[in-house]
Amino acid sequence: MYTIPKIFQQFPELIAVESNRKGGVSKTPYSSLNLGLFTDDKLENVKENRKRFFEAIGIKESRVAHSYQVHKDQILKVTRCRAYEGYDALITQNVNSYMAVTVADCTPILIYDAKNQAVAAIHAGWKGTVADITAKTIQRMQMEFKTNPKDCYVYVGTCIDETSFEVGEEVAEKFSIEFKRLDKNGRKPKFYVDLKKANVAQLVKCGVPENQIEVSPYSTVLDNNEYFSHRKEKGKTGRMMALIGVKKK
Repeated sequence: MYTIPKIFQQFPELIAVESNRKGGVSKTPYSSLNLGLFTDDKLENVKENRKRFFEAIGIKESRVAHSYQVHKDQILKVTRCRAYEGYDALITQNVNSYMAVTVADCTPILIYDAKNQAVAAIHAGWKGTVADITAKTIQRMQMEFKTNPKDCYVYVGTCIDETSFEVGEEVAEKFSIEFKRLDKNGRKPKFYVDLKKANVAQLVKCGVPENQIEVSPYSTVLDNNEYFSHRKEKGKTGRMMALIGVKKK
């Protein structure tokens, strides 16, 4: 149903998880733990899935903040847990408030400022990555919470892998050379982009120590039996959730 990133297991005050596609009630093609409210799955199934998921991690859904994501770089400082629209990153310093993003190929990123106990959840697709949403989130945390990047621990989660993320030349040209690959084998050259690597680079450039960044070894495409992939499943699929927050004492 979910995994706890190793990087966060040293912090007993923290709840930080990434769901997979197991343990829910949704039927094919959304089988089975579809947590996405904005899919064509039956709403009653999604609600049951979310109920099971939040019960499993020990929180109330009323304490979760999430947004209808739009693949841009808008960041919201959350003061009240509810549904929002138009934000791809959520940050807070409130205890017992859990920031959540849903994904099915895009990169989920969870950040914990261990000194100030501030958290962030980021949805970084290729558009958000190009717009530097991860770096901008760190910068916003610096402004709002006096976050020092050296105090941050980060999980760059499960997303589409570089070998599966073929893009057109118009997308490839937006990425620096170190984050893309040109494959000249075959009849037509193909471009591939590494979203994990691009987002890790933003974190390191901001000053987050590399040994405080964990990168998921899994792929939504190559490990599709465990994770949802919008691309592999041609748009008819569910959504995973990445969530983070500090528990109430």
